[in-house]
Amino acid sequence: MSEWTIGIIGGSGLYAMEALEDRQWIEVTSPWGKPSDKILCGNIGHVRVRFLPRHGRGHPIIPSRVDSRANIDALKRAGCTDILAISAVGSLSEDLPPGRFVAVDQFIDNTKGRPSSFFDNGFVAHVSMGDPVCDRLSKYAAKAVEKAGGEVTMGATYLAMEGPQFSTRAESRLYRHWGAEVIGMTAMPEAKLAREAELPYALLAMVTDWDSWREGEDAVDVGQVIEQMGKNSDLATRTVEKFCKALPKKRTPSPIDRSLDDAVITAPNKHDKELMTKLDAVAGRLFRGR
Repeated sequence: MSEWTIGIIGGSGLYAMEALEDRQWIEVTSPWGKPSDKILCGNIGHVRVRFLPRHGRGHPIIPSRVDSRANIDALKRAGCTDILAISAVGSLSEDLPPGRFVAVDQFIDNTKGRPSSFFDNGFVAHVSMGDPVCDRLSKYAAKAVEKAGGEVTMGATYLAMEGPQFSTRAESRLYRHWGAEVIGMTAMPEAKLAREAELPYALLAMVTDWDSWREGEDAVDVGQVIEQMGKNSDLATRTVEKFCKALPKKRTPSPIDRSLDDAVITAPNKHDKELMTKLDAVAGRLFRGR
């Protein structure tokens, strides 16, 4: 077995991966809340896999209520070294038609009121998000799509909206003006929290629709999304298998593994002990042994 333990955050269908060996659902508790579901543990080739359905099995959780802090913390507790997220998105670009996969490399966070940090008064940290995804993981993921027989674009800006409603036409046109190329409801604060937890993160976005900006076409509805998701699910499953099998057996360190080294600004004599207890998985390496 290699040193990789890949956390897969995804949706319906992926937990049926035939390539996943020795599968077992385990419950992981988190001091940050209730994760979306149990974690499906197993192996694909030489890689340990920990799969978490973002909305829970059967999709009972709306985007605004996905507890991303609990999910990321639970994956860290389950031993994950890296995270590959898979998410359905709408397209804001003529170059990204439904059915195409996109390895996202930038984000615009337009969500409202979602807890977006593990840190608070008594333990303040500011991680860098200039380059919010792991380039190494993103390249492996994009190549895996191609090996699985899909079409993929490397690099795009993801607009994270609150939802659960889809965009108005005016909003959709505004997001294009901002430079966004795909739109979804779940990657933020997920990507921010992964960085705070020192977990390299990549996002493969599956384009399901054109959002609502195109003149003379019907606005997006859930029927379009579900239909395209069904078409994409087998490809997504094959992609995860190809991704894991292509990883080298030795995991070389990533700079993201130590994202907190220069991020904490609170003086040691001002640390909040209760908060530090909750941070044992996310940031425990900074203060273990004290």
